[in-house]
Amino acid sequence: MSSIVAIVGRPNVGKSTFFNRLIQRREAIVDSVSGVTRDRHYGKTDWNGRNFSVIDTGGYVVGSDDVFEAEIDKQVELAIEEADAIIFMVDVEAGVTPMDEEVAQLLRKSRKPVFLAVNKVDNSKRLENAVEFYSLGLGKYYPIASTSGSGTGDLLDALIDGLPEKPEEEETELPRFAVVGRPNAGKSSFINALIGEDRYIVTDIAGTTRDSIDTKYNRFGFEFNLVDTAGIRRKSKVKEDLEFYSVMRSVRAIEHCDVCLIVMDATRGFDGQVQNIFWLAQRNRKGIVILVNKWDLIDKETNTMKEYEKTIRREMEPFVDVPIIFMSVLTKQRIFKAIETAVEVYQNRSKKIKTSELNDIMLPIIEAYPPPAYKGKYVKIKFCMQLPTPQPQFAFFCNLPQYVKEPYQRFLENKLRKEFNFTGVPVSVYFRKK
Repeated sequence: MSSIVAIVGRPNVGKSTFFNRLIQRREAIVDSVSGVTRDRHYGKTDWNGRNFSVIDTGGYVVGSDDVFEAEIDKQVELAIEEADAIIFMVDVEAGVTPMDEEVAQLLRKSRKPVFLAVNKVDNSKRLENAVEFYSLGLGKYYPIASTSGSGTGDLLDALIDGLPEKPEEEETELPRFAVVGRPNAGKSSFINALIGEDRYIVTDIAGTTRDSIDTKYNRFGFEFNLVDTAGIRRKSKVKEDLEFYSVMRSVRAIEHCDVCLIVMDATRGFDGQVQNIFWLAQRNRKGIVILVNKWDLIDKETNTMKEYEKTIRREMEPFVDVPIIFMSVLTKQRIFKAIETAVEVYQNRSKKIKTSELNDIMLPIIEAYPPPAYKGKYVKIKFCMQLPTPQPQFAFFCNLPQYVKEPYQRFLENKLRKEFNFTGVPVSVYFRKK
């Protein structure tokens, strides 16, 4: 189970540069998926064999300078609440500012491990100047330079040592279906409608739920856990930066589930925040079902549904093989269809295909449509197999794996989807030297 690390600090201290440096090392390998850049503030990385998720809070601060202070306090409070460890970044050029002192005060009260990173230390004079950050009362500081990467190794070593050990998830657990989406899309009402009792407090205030709550659920002879990410929140917190909050919430729920039920509000459309959650689920290789709620509020023309679906699929490219269900929690229209579909997607995700069957079907397709020659060299794919991972990943063995380009990779992925039905599930295709 990976930990969440939040990078906090006032604007322009170099949070995003540091975040990008952390992510790039892995991103290129793990996420050679188009669409990754759509959500630039969340990423997965690893250091010394420990995986963790990083959140760059800077990406979520909006508003003019006078709004900044309140926003940053809010972000820091949220990060303290949600993250397992915090990197507090300050700028050696500016020295200790009143805003830094305010953030430090919030962090000192927290029980979370805090790592003070003094950025832009790229010469010995600045190294001497960094000493003044002891006055923040956060103990040891780590002089770094985000742009060149100097000092980041020591910071990450300390971070990994300070991260709480997380137990591996039990394999025998029930499948987990996470209900995610932006605030007020109808997540808790959906779960209540399914369970048929008001297990959650459902109110009209955005963000009244606080922790993700699991509910055992049995239907269609299939037992699973429903995870509500909305969670019950203290009233004072309701006015905060909801985008940042729901992304934080979704990160946790998505990382530990099998299928994401993304609930969106039909009246708001497939907007930026819903897309962020979609790409988050896709990048974590989870099963996905999109639930368009409040469909009863939309004025219907003859082909409204088709048009609406087309718009969503355009935004999801290239991963368009995802079930989209139009429902209304209020009138209970298609809510059980939503769960039935999630069960199908779960079964698609855990599907194992026999190597002989895979080769019997895929090799003739490859023979009929071989990869295009590159610099006069021909790629010959001899054999393929499914890898023993929780989600569908396939290895194709060939003589020149480095010459197989992305369009062909996508071609094979689409053929696998069509032949074996992987609807709703990201499929990974790798080429290896035989």
